[in-house]
Amino acid sequence: MKLKSIYLVLFSIVLFSCKNDNQLLLLEQKKEAQKKEAIFDNINRGWTFSITPVEPTTQSKINGWMEWRNFLTEINQKPKSSIGAFQKKASVLSKKVADLNNGIPGEFNKPQIKARIAVLNTKVRSLDLFIHLNQIPSSKVVKLIGEINTEIDYFQLQMEQIVTKSKIPMEEGESDIIKMKDTARAIPDELK
Repeated sequence: MKLKSIYLVLFSIVLFSCKNDNQLLLLEQKKEAQKKEAIFDNINRGWTFSITPVEPTTQSKINGWMEWRNFLTEINQKPKSSIGAFQKKASVLSKKVADLNNGIPGEFNKPQIKARIAVLNTKVRSLDLFIHLNQIPSSKVVKLIGEINTEIDYFQLQMEQIVTKSKIPMEEGESDIIKMKDTARAIPDELK
């Protein structure tokens, strides 16, 4: 009889502890769902890319640069449904920004443009990295979106600066001075 009562007491303890564990598990799942919803709301509010239009002369020179147009088209489309949609968008943007080094128009194929592309590439890849973490730092993601906006503005300003400089006429004799400074044109020591 004592043995039955001991088993009954142990069984009831196990039964009640399992119920408490289930309740705790459900409570934790609910808190986790609320946390993910708050992260989604924060990222959804912060996911705004504001691309300022470039001057018409610059625009006419980059119209044929398909990679840049594809990147701008992709960045202007905002995902809506879930964190997974934002993660997919970040991955696609990461691929599109990596393609920017292809097909750069000749006038813009300069080190300063390539440096701007590299910085933009780094920012977009950072966004892709942070949004794919298990614990998404939503404030960091929103901050990176603002930094990407800034880098796109700087990139476009750099292109406009190149176009503006190309419009400045050369002075008389300036081309001769540029040729004289070119070390590749120097006479090799062997021929002296």
